Amino acid sequence: MDFGLSYGKGYLPVRLPDDARATVIRKTPLPKIPDPVDAIRHALDLPIGAAPLKALARGKRSACIVICDITRPVPNHLFLRPMIEDLVAADIPPERICVLIATGLHRPNEGAELEELVGDPWVTEHVRVINHFARNDAEHVDLGFTSTRRTPVKLDRSLVEAELKIVTGLVEPHFMAGYSGGRKVIAPGVAHADTIRTFHNASFMDHPLARACNLDGNPLHEEQIEIVRMLGEVYALNTVIDEDRALVHVTFGEVIASHMAAVDFVRESTEIKVPRRFKTIVTSCAGYPLDKTYYQTVKGMVTPLDILEPGGTLIIASECSEGFGSPEFRECQARLVQMGPDAFLQSLLQKNLADIDEWQSQKMLEPVRAGRVQLYSTGLKDDERRLTGVDMIDSVERAIDESLSRSGDRNLAVIPEGPYVVPFYG
Repeated sequence: MDFGLSYGKGYLPVRLPDDARATVIRKTPLPKIPDPVDAIRHALDLPIGAAPLKALARGKRSACIVICDITRPVPNHLFLRPMIEDLVAADIPPERICVLIATGLHRPNEGAELEELVGDPWVTEHVRVINHFARNDAEHVDLGFTSTRRTPVKLDRSLVEAELKIVTGLVEPHFMAGYSGGRKVIAPGVAHADTIRTFHNASFMDHPLARACNLDGNPLHEEQIEIVRMLGEVYALNTVIDEDRALVHVTFGEVIASHMAAVDFVRESTEIKVPRRFKTIVTSCAGYPLDKTYYQTVKGMVTPLDILEPGGTLIIASECSEGFGSPEFRECQARLVQMGPDAFLQSLLQKNLADIDEWQSQKMLEPVRAGRVQLYSTGLKDDERRLTGVDMIDSVERAIDESLSRSGDRNLAVIPEGPYVVPFYG
């Protein structure tokens, strides 16, 4: 049996042993929208829990549209221009409209990368497109603290001070916030470092309900909802795409209601019940742009854990074309490798404020404790490979053959699209 794992901008071909018995786990196929622009127009004119965009914009003097950074394959090229045209038609001057890139604590997107992200030169010619910088104090407004967990709430001034606030994004499973999109584009997307480091601390990450596809009782989701309500009137455009990156669903409206409608739609496709667990799992980090760094690769390691037999082998392919990720994440990984998992986790649990990107190292402990993790990557340098905290391999096919032989079980699960598909045992 041959198959391709999503890898970089293409696929990594893999051939299984003749006697291997593979269960391939994919999204339930969804019909592509034949006219995506018309679907977006329909969503903007018939929103959920809100007036049409043109009516929302009427009488407003400024607007901010937040988009995800380069790590998310959001079809910005389809919806940014129609949205901006509606705002201008409602008499908001183009110079009073900005597109804000929700970088969180990631690096800015500039130059050719910014052009790729926006996807439409008309947008960059007509309105300002700016990056969020989470560590710049002056660019944030302090809104106080959440009432339940006392998270400091500081958000990007460009969004807070805009009279019309709109966030956009991609709704897909997220390994700790349940689902991406909607409220998550605000926090951590355009939040200050203090906000992000607080609700990404070890107690949040270690919470049993902070997991993929779960919103009920999820502490990250609950904080995000409270932060959104502190911000006031916010609207959201949410997209859902298939394995080919084609648009299959779009919603627009009040930020919480429109996001939940998109989540309800995507659940049927991405949450896959599997009747057994496996001693060998082969997966990916969903290819470009998610697999640009090792930091993002951790998501692909965590997502399939519910169907991994304790002590089993998880094999993941991720190009990591940009290497490790942030310097802070590299430093966290160096501490993890030097201290060992137990001592590293104890050091995290003693702090209220997480070091930047420390949470990703903490989440990586989950697959490492569950079994053996093996990584195939052509983008990591030798010094980076030593800091991954997992076993590096040079051949996915050889790793599969060895795992099947080691376990004595010729069954395996194959998840070609990685963390965009969440298998559950039951």
